[in-house]
Amino acid sequence: MDNERYIRNLVGHIPMHRPVVTLIIYKDGKILLQKRSDNGKWAIHGGGMELGETYLDTLNREVKEELGVVPKDPKLMGIFSGEKLFHTYEKSKDQVYVLNHVFICSEFEGSFDFVDKEVENMKWFDIKNLPQEEIFEINKPIINSIKKYIDTGEVIID
Repeated sequence: MDNERYIRNLVGHIPMHRPVVTLIIYKDGKILLQKRSDNGKWAIHGGGMELGETYLDTLNREVKEELGVVPKDPKLMGIFSGEKLFHTYEKSKDQVYVLNHVFICSEFEGSFDFVDKEVENMKWFDIKNLPQEEIFEINKPIINSIKKYIDTGEVIID
C-alpha cells in the first residue's frame, strides 16, 4: 500500500494538503492540454508528489507516465494554493487542498504516448481561446495565469 492510501485509511476523507507538481507545455501561443479519463475535463499535466521526491523528480515522472515525454529545461511558473484549489475526488471522496507547484516549458524529449491511461486525448489550445467550461476546475486559476507569466516572466505566487 502506498503512503497516501495508508494515511487515508487512518484519517478517512477529511481535507488534507496534497503537494502536486504540474507542467504547462507552451509553444507558439498555444498550450497542450490533456483530456482526463476520470472526469472528461481538459487539464494540465502532472500529479502528486511521493515521499522523498524532489519537485523535478515528480514533474519528470508524472509527465512521462501521462504523456510519454520528458520536459526539457522546465522553469518555475508559479505556486498556487488556497480555497480555489480545494477538490473532492469523485471516486474516492477524498478531500484535498492542492498545493500546486507549476512549471512551464516549450520543449520535451520523446514522443507522445498515453502510458498510464489517465489521459484520453491531447489537444493544443490557443491561450486566447480556451474551453473554459470544459477545464478541470482546480486548473482554471493556473491556466488563466499563463498570459500574465508570459507577459512578465515573473513567478506567480497565488
